[in-house]
Amino acid sequence: MKDIGERLKLARKMAHLSQQELADRAGVSKMAISKYEHNQMLPGSDVLLKLANALGVRMEFFLRSVPELEIKPVYRAHSQMNKKAEEAVIAQVQEWLERYIALENLFPPEERLTFTFPGGFPYPVRRMEDAEQAAETLRAAWRLGDDAIENMTELLELSGIKVGLIEGDDHFDACTFWINDQAPVIAVKQGVPGDRERFDLAHELGHIMMDVDGVDEEKAAYRFAAAFLVPAHSAFLELGCSRRSLDPYELLLLKKQYGMSMAAWIHRAQDLGILSPGDAQRTWQEFSARGWRKHEPSESLPTEEPQRQQRLILRLLAEDVISRSKAKELLGERVALFSEQERVTLEVHR
Repeated sequence: MKDIGERLKLARKMAHLSQQELADRAGVSKMAISKYEHNQMLPGSDVLLKLANALGVRMEFFLRSVPELEIKPVYRAHSQMNKKAEEAVIAQVQEWLERYIALENLFPPEERLTFTFPGGFPYPVRRMEDAEQAAETLRAAWRLGDDAIENMTELLELSGIKVGLIEGDDHFDACTFWINDQAPVIAVKQGVPGDRERFDLAHELGHIMMDVDGVDEEKAAYRFAAAFLVPAHSAFLELGCSRRSLDPYELLLLKKQYGMSMAAWIHRAQDLGILSPGDAQRTWQEFSARGWRKHEPSESLPTEEPQRQQRLILRLLAEDVISRSKAKELLGERVALFSEQERVTLEVHR
């Protein structure tokens, strides 16, 4: 119970609440919340239940034995999120990672995925074209060829990069951290269209894999992301070497094939010189006139759900290593990750 103050503070930040807001929800005083968080006073079981209900967490959250985690951001551009929103994102990432690491610790070390940089990485980027080369070199190192990447989330997870879906706020897209200076973690906003999610993942991968100096790191990450999702060879094969315009339906088909937005394809064509600056400008004008800057035509691509955490839990359940209650605790209550079929599995297991 000695760490309950830190657990309470973490849960409050996850819920994006001030001490006063939590006090109002739980029916206690703000002073009591402050004393709880500074371990100057311990809440009784009835108060702890009220706090759990107010914060939307299980009672076990406050009593959980957690691994030591040092979380460092890889790179963050100027964020439009206020301090409270940023704290909520970091707290959500920390809580998710606590469960993930605790889950992995139930397996022997040789069965845990670890991350290692391929030879030559982090790749030195001193001009924008280096970001393009970094993406091509990483594809070669990971033996991806030039084909479309079927599932970005699965690729990153199998490479030892942890991927999590985080609620965040309207100004949150994605962020990257290192855990204990050993493993990278990418958190992306939950519920965004699949093409945006895939590009955000590739963008954050660029921050991990590049050593940028002398050029704008955000622009380099954007160039890396586009080149990683659609290698230059594939772009020339699909679009040709020189175009005066791009057909909207052509862009829509390419979006579905490669999982990259129509807008990103226009940028890609301009970056590679397939469209001249003038032709690209006219293409953008047509794109904007149709209102596609905010909402591209046709249905959004489905979001890619991280699967590894689920599979590990189901494996432990199948081998009677953990109970259903422990499985739910490790999975977390805030994000419904199990499919309906998997929920049935949880109910009938044991």
